[in-house]
Formats: sequence, C-alpha cells, structure tokens
Amino acid sequence: MNKKKVRIIAFVLLGILLIGLFFWSVRTGGLSVSTNRLLKGLFMEYDKKVATIYHLRFPRIFVAVLAGAGIAVSGVLLQAVLKNPLADPGIIGISGGAGFFAAIAGLLFPGLFVLTSLFSFVGGLLAFLIVYVIAFKEGLKPTNILLIGIAINGMFEGGLRLLSQVSGQGTSGIASIVEGSISLTTWRDVRILLIMVIPGIMLALLTAKQCDLLQLEEKTISSLGINVPLMRILISFLAIIIVCGCTAITGVIGFLGLIVPHMGRLIVGAEHKYLLPFSALLGSFIFLIADTFGRSIVYPREISPAILMTIVGGPVFIYLLRRKKR
Repeated sequence: MNKKKVRIIAFVLLGILLIGLFFWSVRTGGLSVSTNRLLKGLFMEYDKKVATIYHLRFPRIFVAVLAGAGIAVSGVLLQAVLKNPLADPGIIGISGGAGFFAAIAGLLFPGLFVLTSLFSFVGGLLAFLIVYVIAFKEGLKPTNILLIGIAINGMFEGGLRLLSQVSGQGTSGIASIVEGSISLTTWRDVRILLIMVIPGIMLALLTAKQCDLLQLEEKTISSLGINVPLMRILISFLAIIIVCGCTAITGVIGFLGLIVPHMGRLIVGAEHKYLLPFSALLGSFIFLIADTFGRSIVYPREISPAILMTIVGGPVFIYLLRRKKR
C-alpha cells in the first residue's frame, strides 16, 4: 500500500474515531441519554436532561477538542523551528510561563477574561525568550534548549503552585490552571478558543512549506534567498499565540505537544502539509479521550487530563530520549 492511501485511510479513520468519541463523551457521566434522544433534544424539541448536558458537558468537550488541536499543532511548529524532536510547549517552558501569568491575571483582574489571554501570551513569550537567549550563548544546541527549558518550566510551575496556595482558592481560578482541569469551562471559554485556535491552525497550515525548509541546513535555506531568522521568529510567535490561548483556558497540559507530532510522523510521514492537520485531529482525540476517561474511571471523582497526560507522557519522553541518543 502506497503512502497516499495510508494517509487517506489514516485521516478518514481518525475522523470517524473522533466523531464516535465525541458522542461517547457526551453520554459519559452522571447524566446519560441515548443518541436519538440527544439529537431530538438538540434540534427538535426541548428536553431538560439534554439541555443540562448541553450547558455543562458540551463546552468541556469542545474545549478539549480545540485545545488538543492547538497544543498539538504548536508542538509541531516548535519542533520545526528548533529542529529538535523533543521540543514541546510544556517541556521548554512556554506552557509554564503562560500558566503563571494567566494565574496572575486571574488573581488581579478576575472579571477581565481578555486580560487572562493577554497575560498568558506575555508569559509564554517571556519564557521562550529566556530559554532562547540563555541557549544562544551555547550555540542553540538541542540538548541545551531542552535542559534550560525544563529548568524554566519548573520555575514557573513552582511560582504557579505558590500563587495557588497563597490565594487560598479551591477548585476554580488559579487551582484549575495548576491542575489542568477543564471541569468548569463554559461556552465563553469555547468562544475564546475558537478565536485563538482556529485562525492559528489555519495560519499554521500555510507555513507547511516553510516548516519543511527549516529541516534543511541553514546555509542551504539562505542560498534560496530566504530570511531564516525572520521565518523562525514568525513561526515561533504563531506557536506561542496558539498554545498560550489554550493554556489560559485549560491550564498547563504537558507532553501532548511532544507525543502527538511523533505519532503523526509514524503514521502520515514528516511532510508538514500532512503532519499539521493530522496532528490537530490526533491532538483533539487524545485530549478528549484523556478527559473522558478522567471523569469516568473513578466517578463521581475526577482525574484531570493533565495528570493522565503526565502519566502517559513521562515514559514516552524517556523512550524518545533513549532513541535520540541511539
């Protein structure tokens, strides 16, 4: 079977699985209705049970789908820019910086949701610049970027947990960002992600050729008349905007932006015109399945998707490190 057929099958199969997971997720929890009753209650006549599911469960599902896609795509872009297969918004500190500044905005301006996204972007950008400036002195080696990013991320996450304890908040606000919980998300959060993620992914798809070029030697790219530093900066900014918009809503979700691009390369190859859209679908699927399992396996208690992603992502990260050494 040639690569083209494999890619078509992979996209179609993943799309079907995502739709099936969507309906399973809608029906999973304390309230459960049949698919027929759900569709009837949504489009034909009022149903109190369906209305409750619509207002409480649907926003959470859409947040998982949108944020999963955004974090995965940002991971692909950062790996292309840094030419480092171990780059991830969480590992190199962007998510930690974004979460820390989003928590500050939530603490200082609890009613101004626009400022939360703005502060999140500032924090993510600051973290990225710190990592890049420190690593630049060592020649921007992939290992140095990785180690410095881990240190910066740990620093910001420590500050985030400090803010959570000092503020004395419970399961909402800062604590939700710390825990990576999306249990209290609303349609307002969905609208924010639609504004931040969908245009970001569309722009990312337009950078597919540039991402492919960045895998070549810098001298080769420059010989084509391309401004390599400017290209890296623009794609980095795009990745930061996407992931910071997601982090402001979902909190810090680790390893998702690392695992998904690698899985995508194994299935559809390394060409970014295929890898970017496939990673968006796969990121949505993995985030949604993590959240659905998290709220069902120990019901009525919940396990946040961030915890599940860390449990799964840790061993995968170790495997990738060992593979990279070999």
